[in-house]
Amino acid sequence: MPKGATKIAISMPADLARAVERIRKRSGKSRSAIVQDALRHWLTEQDRTELVREYEAGYRRSPETRREIEAAEAAAVRLLSMDEW
Repeated sequence: MPKGATKIAISMPADLARAVERIRKRSGKSRSAIVQDALRHWLTEQDRTELVREYEAGYRRSPETRREIEAAEAAAVRLLSMDEW
């Protein structure tokens, strides 16, 4: 077990356990590694979701002005008219 690791016991539905086992066998990873990867992915998604919520809340507090929208549209037109990206 890696240094500083904590051992935990979890319960999960049988179908989920079977899916984890299939992935484990296919990937050659341990169950612990599979669950750690899944938790890291889930935690990253939670962080991203929170950032989106914060962005949306900030936008609601201070939406773009008409002038900013027009400037963004003009920039988009210029970008689309370029031959190369």
